[in-house]
Amino acid sequence: MCGRYALYGPKSRKIRDTLEFHGAAIAFARHYNLAPTQALPVYCMDAAHGGRLVLMRWGLVPAWARDPAIGARLNNARAESVAEKPSFRAAYRHRRCLVPMNGFYEWQRRGARKLPYFVQMRDGEMFAVAGLYEYWPGNATAPPLTTFTVLTTEANALVQPIHDRMPVIVPPAAYEAWLDPRNDHARGLESLLQPYPPEAMRAHPVSSRVNSVCDDDAALLDAEPVSAILESTPHQGQLL
Repeated sequence: MCGRYALYGPKSRKIRDTLEFHGAAIAFARHYNLAPTQALPVYCMDAAHGGRLVLMRWGLVPAWARDPAIGARLNNARAESVAEKPSFRAAYRHRRCLVPMNGFYEWQRRGARKLPYFVQMRDGEMFAVAGLYEYWPGNATAPPLTTFTVLTTEANALVQPIHDRMPVIVPPAAYEAWLDPRNDHARGLESLLQPYPPEAMRAHPVSSRVNSVCDDDAALLDAEPVSAILESTPHQGQLL
């Protein structure tokens, strides 16, 4: 699964309130602990506007949903079944997107405890994971929403000791193919929904402070010895 991630832009970026990705830009400060239900930058492409970064709420709400609360359960979509699931199949055919990030968090179970790890590219640069987005028209009690979900696949050799799932990372050479709105049947995209090469990535344990969405600072990314995390991590029931 993917339930938290960090987004702070290219390593060389000096302007803290602007995010640039794939030729598009949007006002967005650096963040180190992003979570579902937040409005986050997503890159999408359509015939009317071309490629652009848009703020969308994390947690997909299907257009047919009666209650937008369903989005709290749909922050991830399994790549193996996304083409058939009623909640995702329309978006998979017509509304694919890229979710930029600098790394994601996964939790490794150690007995009754979970240890957080930060997973990123080996060079520390920003990358993009496969996503889907949807428009919800709103109703008498809730306004319209644009929401997204992150696709996940089985973990690669790096992530597997930590968790059995990981986000689908899209290589830059495949961005156009994944986003192409003319491919309204998602033909030939199955080959992209695979675990990313582990040799291009790295992971390290981080502070259990990441368990709280209230903590959102660069120090969350500092490597922390597993022994220190075990000493400070509360019982499993107090975690996510």
